[in-house]
Amino acid sequence: MTDFAALLQPDRGQPARAIDVVHPDRFADWLNAQPPRIRTLLAAQKITGKAGNRAILPGDAPDDWSALLVCDEPESSPWRIASQGEILPEGTYRLRDGLVGAAGLGWLLGQHRFERYKAGDSVGARVLLTSDPARIDETVRLAEATAKVRDLVNIGASDLGPAELEAEAAMLADRFTATLTVTRGDALATGYPMIHTAGQAASRERAPRLIELEWGNPDHPRVAIIGKGVCFDSGGLDIKPSSGMRLMKKDMGGAAHALALAGLVMAAGLKLRLHLLIPAVENAIAGNAFRPGDILRTRQGLTVENTNTDAEGRLILGDALTKAAEADPALILDFATLTGAARVALGPDLPATFANDEALAADLLAAGTAVHDPLWRLPLWDGYDEMLKSDIADMVNAPDGGFAGAITAALFLRRFVPAGVPWAHLDTFAWRPAAKPARPKGGEALGLRAAWQLLKSRHA
Repeated sequence: MTDFAALLQPDRGQPARAIDVVHPDRFADWLNAQPPRIRTLLAAQKITGKAGNRAILPGDAPDDWSALLVCDEPESSPWRIASQGEILPEGTYRLRDGLVGAAGLGWLLGQHRFERYKAGDSVGARVLLTSDPARIDETVRLAEATAKVRDLVNIGASDLGPAELEAEAAMLADRFTATLTVTRGDALATGYPMIHTAGQAASRERAPRLIELEWGNPDHPRVAIIGKGVCFDSGGLDIKPSSGMRLMKKDMGGAAHALALAGLVMAAGLKLRLHLLIPAVENAIAGNAFRPGDILRTRQGLTVENTNTDAEGRLILGDALTKAAEADPALILDFATLTGAARVALGPDLPATFANDEALAADLLAAGTAVHDPLWRLPLWDGYDEMLKSDIADMVNAPDGGFAGAITAALFLRRFVPAGVPWAHLDTFAWRPAAKPARPKGGEALGLRAAWQLLKSRHA
C-alpha cells in the first residue's frame, strides 16, 4: 500500500515549490499580474486560461520554478489538484494560496498505483505541505480506504475468493481488537440457506461463508454494514455471455466498500456498535449448482422461486439482512454491485440509492454532495412490489420482463428488513471505465465517502 502519510505533511515553512491554482474566471487578472517573460512563455505554450491548462513557470534563480494549474473545481472538491499529484516531478510543494482542504485526498490518490501484477515506472514521492495539519490523519485514512476498495476490486478472481475476503476481515479484527465470526459448511446450509445455495457449486477451496465482525461499545447505537461478496459471477446455469462475464471479478465490490467503511469507523473510534456482514460466495457452474425453478428457503422463513441464477446477489444479501436485523440495529447500510439496470439508468458514476427512511435518505444524499461523492435516489416504488409475486412461493428473485430492474431488486431486499429499521441500499458499480485525474480506470470506491460522512456526522 502506498505510504500516504508521507505525502501530506504539515507546513512548517520548509522549502517547497509553489503551485498556483487559478480559476478560469480569474485567469486574466492573474496573468496581468505576471511579469512579461511569464506572459510571453504562456502565450507561446498557448495557455489561454481554459480549465485543465497546466504549465511550469521559471523563477528568478536557475533552479527555481513553480507550477500553474487552471482549474474550475470548487475549493471543496477532492479532485481540485489531483492532476498535479500525478504528473509533477518528485519534490515538495505547497499551494500558493494555502488552501489544501479536501484537495489533499486527490493529491494522495494521484500517486497510488495498483502494481500487484505489473510493476509501474519508479516515481519519486510528491509531498504536499498543508497549513491545516488537523485534517491530515483523516485525509490519509480516506486515501487508504479508497485505495483498499480499488485494489480489492482490481485483483483477479483467481487470487481473491471467499477465503481472501475472510482474511481481509480477519486483519481488520486483529488491528482493532474486534470479534470475527465465520459461518461455513452445515451451519451455513442450515442457518443461511440462500448464501449456501448461491455458492454451493464452487470448489471446496472457494466454499461459501458468512463473515461477521463486531466492534465497539454495546451500549452505543448498533450499525450494520453489509457488503455483497460475490467473488466471481459466472451467472450460474443462466450463464452470462463472455462480454458480461469479463468484469465479474468486481462483483465483490460491495464487500470491498463494506470492509473499507468498517476500517474507517474503527480507526476513527466512532461511537457506534459496528456489525459488519459479508456473505462471500462464488457463483459457479457444476453438477450441484442451483437451478432456475428451484424453491429456495431463507433464514427469515420466506420461500423464493429462483427465476434466474444470475440474480444471486440479492439472495445472499437477503440472508445477511435478516441476520443483521435480528440484533435490532439503529441503521443498516448495504453496498452491492447488484444490477445492470442501475448502470443503464444512471451510468457508472452514480450509485443508485434506495432508503426506507426519509431522514436517512436526505442525510445520505446531502453527505454525498458535501464530499463530492454523489448518489442518486431511486424509489422503493410500492406499485412494483407485485412484480415479485410467485405462483408457488412467497416471491421470485427476478421478475420477468426486465422492467425497473434496480427497483425490483431493492424491493426484494426490503422484504428482509423489518419495518421501522432505517435501511439504505447502494447499488454501486465499483468500477471506473475511463480514467480521470487520480481516478484510474479500474476498481473504484463509489458511495464510500458519502456513507462515511453520514456515519461521522451522526456518531463522531
